[in-house]
Amino acid sequence: MSKYQFEICANSIESCLAAQAGGADRVELCAGIPEGGTTPSYGEIAVAREVLDIKLHVIIRPRGGDFLYSPIEIKTMSADIEMARKTGVDGVVLGCLTATGDINMPVMKELMKAAEGLSVTFHRAFDVCRNPQKAMEEIIDLGCDRILTSGQQATAEAGIPLLKELHAQADGRIILLAGCGVNEENIAHIASQTGIEEFHFSAREKRISEMQYRNPAVSMGGTVQIDEYSRQITTAERVRNTIAELATSDWR
Repeated sequence: MSKYQFEICANSIESCLAAQAGGADRVELCAGIPEGGTTPSYGEIAVAREVLDIKLHVIIRPRGGDFLYSPIEIKTMSADIEMARKTGVDGVVLGCLTATGDINMPVMKELMKAAEGLSVTFHRAFDVCRNPQKAMEEIIDLGCDRILTSGQQATAEAGIPLLKELHAQADGRIILLAGCGVNEENIAHIASQTGIEEFHFSAREKRISEMQYRNPAVSMGGTVQIDEYSRQITTAERVRNTIAELATSDWR
């Protein structure tokens, strides 16, 4: 049995199923991927739970942007945790900061209580906190199971120095989940340089829309211009290839 664990950032049920087919251990289901991930709908979570045999984690994030939340947003997050629990998810993924860039301990304690009995991952809010070493100790004290991080850099590969330092600091007390830009080209390098054993990646490919009639004058995002006739979908082949690259690498 491999010592490594692989989590796929899934943007749809189709991507969830591809992650499972490719050999992933779990998925993190998200909506709003261009915003960094937001809470998916009840229906999407419920159907994902129905069709998946692997573990299902769900992001709890009411909006894009920063991680400084208002009281009504925190109330929404608590309600979303309860909704996710009722569908039978295995874990939730969340994170809250103060205006000064520290872990918002009172709010996190409230949300941890709401998530009692579920696995909890502190997400990449960690990558924009002021003091990652101090933040890790506080997240450990909260009882979170893991931290999703790119080492406070644009990609996990660029963040190798901090990831290595944090992995040593964690010393088995919490799991570091290396994510952002992890793929078949760099996963073995990140593992060899950091010692980290859990990886988060999307393994997506572009899929062109089958729409034959298109109106280029209209954008559903208004002034926000995106390609509305293509989607990024996880493929089982890329999941499988990324996992295999780590399994067959000769650095160990």
